[in-house]
Amino acid sequence: MAETTPDPRRWWALGLIALAQFMVIMDTSIIGVALPAMQQDLGFSPGDLSWVFNAYVIALAGLLLLGGRLSDLFGARRMFTAGWVVTLGGSVVAAVAGTAWVELLGRVLQGAGAALIAPSALTLLMMLFGARPRELTKALALYGAAAPAGGTAGVFLGGVITEWLSWPWIFWLYVPISLVAIVATGKLMPSAPARRGSVDIAGAIAATAGLGLTVFGVVRAPEAGWASAGTWGALAGGIALLVVFVAIQRKREVPLVRLGIFRTPNLGGANLAQFLLGAAWIPMWYFLNLYLQQVLGYGAFASGAALLPMTVLIVVLMVAVAPKLIGRFGPKKMIIGGLWALAAGLVWLSFVSPTGNFVVDVLPASLVAALGQALAFIPSLGTAISSAKPEEGGLASGIVNTSYQIGSALGLAAMTAVAVSAGAGRAGDPVALTGGYSAAFLGAAGIAIAGGFLAMATLRTPSEVGGGEPAVRR
Repeated sequence: MAETTPDPRRWWALGLIALAQFMVIMDTSIIGVALPAMQQDLGFSPGDLSWVFNAYVIALAGLLLLGGRLSDLFGARRMFTAGWVVTLGGSVVAAVAGTAWVELLGRVLQGAGAALIAPSALTLLMMLFGARPRELTKALALYGAAAPAGGTAGVFLGGVITEWLSWPWIFWLYVPISLVAIVATGKLMPSAPARRGSVDIAGAIAATAGLGLTVFGVVRAPEAGWASAGTWGALAGGIALLVVFVAIQRKREVPLVRLGIFRTPNLGGANLAQFLLGAAWIPMWYFLNLYLQQVLGYGAFASGAALLPMTVLIVVLMVAVAPKLIGRFGPKKMIIGGLWALAAGLVWLSFVSPTGNFVVDVLPASLVAALGQALAFIPSLGTAISSAKPEEGGLASGIVNTSYQIGSALGLAAMTAVAVSAGAGRAGDPVALTGGYSAAFLGAAGIAIAGGFLAMATLRTPSEVGGGEPAVRR
């Protein structure tokens, strides 16, 4: 990872890495406005329509660990390129789909491509900037800011494309971007020789199936019912496969995931913080969007515009403010303070009313929540990655991406159940909808509060670790 002379192309390469993060997150939001048109054209039933989103998330979450291992073995640049190739293929399949099952196949391929891109992108970032802590913090800030920007851009682009063109163009958009990324990767990204080793096929299958089945059970639970046999069967099967995965890792000489990596100081705590950060933040963004559209009557464009102040604040804080604060206070205090600030914003949002006003009831609370997200995301991400050995950078990147994505999926599923039980299932009733969304905001706040206390208990300062400072600290 160390370099005597900085790569003069590193900031251009960072732009491509940030683009990758932008596209991975945008792919979860860009389809939202297009879902009704896709349902009509492809024959999705109302209950199955959500799988256009879930198929992508499950494939992404289930394959991230494998993607991280492949990045370590075959080189991050090769896997980054391979991810864009798979994304390109999946986008074409999704664009030309004439039936529901073909559309879902395309979405699974897009998720698989993202699972190769995400961990290799972070590994490449560490290769380019890991030897220069000051630049690394700025690079992580730009990378982190790409996520909320992608989420908001997806809402806008999905509405524009669906209204003025047609929903397949949502997926055709990825074709030229993927082609440019494939060509640019070879010119900008550092290469690393492949390492000797084997891929733990049995472990990869157990991990992918276990994570995928667990997420499947949780995201399907609000629709099928938490007490249904299908829900419990999926959860039990997923947990059983994850137990099998751990058993395989203990016996393998070269495992997919070296279990000892979790004994690395701060790696486990930082991943737990990322898990709970995703579990609190994504439900807030999701239900705030629903409140704006279904209660306040905003259209897709107006709702996207209402989310822009949060996005702008996050980008500014991550790029210009967070690096300085990390250098002054250290990652641990930033993570704890950020999670609790996010919780404060969520509690404030829980006071929304059926006749609310955006400027009074939504804007200030959403900005407080955005402040918390911006403060906690970069130090927890940087700590999780920099805690690992350089040769396990891909694995660490895969683990932290998995933590955030699974936290997002499980948090959204759990808060959806909370919202529905509190009245959000009664479409057209602003009072009931507001009560459900308020309950979801409070539930997400509880997750963020717990995250702050767990970070306090699990994260250690450099003096407690007994060594040097994390790479994210200047």
